[in-house]
Amino acid sequence: MASLCNSTTLNTPFTSSTKSSSLASTPKPSQLFLHGKRNQTFRVSCKVSNNDQNQNVKTNSVDRRNVLLGLGGIYGVANAVPLATAAPVPAPDLTSCSRAEINPGGPDVPYTCCPPRPDSLDKVPYYKFPSMTKLRVRPPAHAVDEEYIAKYNLAISRMRELDKDPKDPRGFKQQANIHCAYCNGAYIIDGKKLQVHESWLFFPFHRWYLYFYERILGSLIDDPTFALPYWNWDHPKGMRLPPMFDVSGSSIYDARRNPHVRNGTIIDLGSFGDETNTTQLQTMTNNLTHMYRQMITNSPCPLPFFGARYVKGTDPNPGAGTIENIPHTPVHIWTGTVRGSKLENGDTSFGENMGNFYSAGLDPVFYCHHGNVDRMWNEWKQIGGKRRDLTDKDWLNSEFFFYDENRNPWRVRVRDCLDSKKMGYDYAPMPTPWRNFKPTRKTTTGKVNTGSLPPVSQVFPLAKLDKAISFSINRPASSRTQEEKNEQEEMLTFNGVKYDDREYIRFDVFLNADKTVNANELDKVEFSGSYTSLPHVHANHNSSPEGISFQLAITELLEDIGLEDEDTIAVTVVPKAGGETISIEGAEIKLVAC
Repeated sequence: MASLCNSTTLNTPFTSSTKSSSLASTPKPSQLFLHGKRNQTFRVSCKVSNNDQNQNVKTNSVDRRNVLLGLGGIYGVANAVPLATAAPVPAPDLTSCSRAEINPGGPDVPYTCCPPRPDSLDKVPYYKFPSMTKLRVRPPAHAVDEEYIAKYNLAISRMRELDKDPKDPRGFKQQANIHCAYCNGAYIIDGKKLQVHESWLFFPFHRWYLYFYERILGSLIDDPTFALPYWNWDHPKGMRLPPMFDVSGSSIYDARRNPHVRNGTIIDLGSFGDETNTTQLQTMTNNLTHMYRQMITNSPCPLPFFGARYVKGTDPNPGAGTIENIPHTPVHIWTGTVRGSKLENGDTSFGENMGNFYSAGLDPVFYCHHGNVDRMWNEWKQIGGKRRDLTDKDWLNSEFFFYDENRNPWRVRVRDCLDSKKMGYDYAPMPTPWRNFKPTRKTTTGKVNTGSLPPVSQVFPLAKLDKAISFSINRPASSRTQEEKNEQEEMLTFNGVKYDDREYIRFDVFLNADKTVNANELDKVEFSGSYTSLPHVHANHNSSPEGISFQLAITELLEDIGLEDEDTIAVTVVPKAGGETISIEGAEIKLVAC
């Protein structure tokens, strides 16, 4: 590492945007956030200062030893065509709540995840925000002081004490059970299991969840200004488990974590359950590359970011948005215990606690992790372009059920959680170096010889992704004008992707590369993105029933690689986890309205 710590500058070209009345001169959506000089650089420094916590939010200087991973842009989409009788997902009927499953098809969670039932479900009102005099400001977890840590531990300790009354909805275990019930198949709506992951419900559900959790903690220590910390894994200084969570015996410590999270280990935002043979520097570089791909390249429009449309009467898990896919899911995997290992009670691990949805809320760092996930929603909208909230009424009118700090039951709507400041909280600012981390390094010179690769029609359908595959694929149009790019994003689409929902899943996708590509180095223009999945309860266990459509936005990549005028391009898919269970029906390139 010392040999690498000379003066190092990673060049990350910017595309400046200039105002013009001509649509044709407007940059494509994935570039509209860029303000400044084209050749602005991101400098990685080897120097560490105890005063770095006060780093100016506009700085581009980051400690080289702290650069973390943030897996790049991808998203899955299914159920894309709305039904004529579509309706928003309602708040769950608590009478339908039953035993949740640890894994698809079992075993069952050994306790009930169902919340206490209010006296009358029909009379549960819609939530109205209480008056406030001051915003709660959520701090980055790595930068908090001892006074904050003591206050946080006291609040969690008092929440744990509430478990003495198992029917108190504010208790630590009852709060964790909220995630279990919504995410592991306990609720049934219209004859189908309710699942708030892998769809457009992911962001609003977790925002409401943390909102009430935070208010309960504040009430327990009589501090209405108390705010949850956020795990700042998108910045090099936060790319480790926040130290306050690694103090054995404290109320925010959890013994059910992977041993590798201790002692300041750099997090892998693309973790898929196995250790990777990369240096700390490369892991941090990969992280920033993935954050750029997830937040910018692959989410130029709302649906790729939020996830696929999910309404009443349709199957759950239609497709995750970019940030849910990565880094959200890999952070869960990286933190939880190793699947198949032995827990302290002798049971076989299913990834507890963070590595399985049913138990994730039992680790206090879960709420810290989701604080940063929620922050990404705010950051994404600030990038600009077409990055804005969905306007579909079926999304806006979807509902959830929660208890507040006074044990009162409430129904809440998505439409009421779009502005965190109106909800009474905001985030302390931190630099976002991934904005400047656009890959510029190429692994190939010129165009890969597509004539030497089998065409897509000869590779798919693919029964098993047990090894890397390469193929050539035709584009629907080449040499597109800027106006055409503004109107439609070019999407590389994998149709009918199926896999075993009980396993960790990941595969990476590269353009203009063959099977010799080094898939451990992702800071290159050819890297398009990745697909990941955490074991979860599905409509039908063992595999996604109809398969999902996984899409990657490639307009920017084609420009950067120099393939805009090519009719045929090369694609390589590299399995990282669960490849033996992954099948893919087909692949194509589409032009999608953005």
